[in-house]
Amino acid sequence: MATAPTRHHLLRAATAALALMLMGCYPPPPQYPYTQLVTERRSTLRENLLQLLPENQRKLPAAQAEATWLADTAYQAAAAIARVNDSNFPGWAGNALVNAYLQDRGLCWHYQHDMYRELRRRKLNFFRVGCCVRDHTKLTEHNCVYLAAANDFWPQAIVLDAWMWNGRLKTDHATELEQDDWADLPEICDMLSRTYFEGHTYPTEHWFSVRCDNGSYLISSSNYARCSAQYSRMYENILKGREEHPDKPTSY
Repeated sequence: MATAPTRHHLLRAATAALALMLMGCYPPPPQYPYTQLVTERRSTLRENLLQLLPENQRKLPAAQAEATWLADTAYQAAAAIARVNDSNFPGWAGNALVNAYLQDRGLCWHYQHDMYRELRRRKLNFFRVGCCVRDHTKLTEHNCVYLAAANDFWPQAIVLDAWMWNGRLKTDHATELEQDDWADLPEICDMLSRTYFEGHTYPTEHWFSVRCDNGSYLISSSNYARCSAQYSRMYENILKGREEHPDKPTSY
């Protein structure tokens, strides 16, 4: 006969649950993308990406290689971005800290820009990288990137969300989302692509925009942005990255 849990057992369970919750807040460690669970998720994302392609392309070795690279990079980059941004709380909690000037990075569009940067590191022939938004211009606005077949359109795509779980990638089929709430953002891709062209070599530590000391955001290459404390932090990150991964631009 089963016995009722003791106070000691309940306390241990509560402590374990709290520990798991707190571990989920912090950026995932470098080995996270290579755990069995995430390795399986990378494989699933690869297969889902291939399903976006026309049937006559799915078995092409080049298409499969491209899908594999995108799936692997998505999970590896999401975790690396959270570490570089040093965002210690996921989702809206991170937003609150950034807006209160207690944390430099952690807004959803920070993650959107960073994921776009990482997924543009090679020329794509079968897929394309896009940007999308939920609840555009509302307080609940949420920005992500997506992957679609090269000649297809939103919402025939898979949404990649590195923000919600603080570097632990969340994926959704765009067609299964509430279409009245979500929209394509080609104008953001146009803006970002001027810096992050296909095959670029900007390091993982590079930020497209930084918050200036007056609270406004400017493109990090602008002269005024270069005078900000956040630009100085980005530059320090880049120098540190050159020491940690001297032979490649990525930290993963």
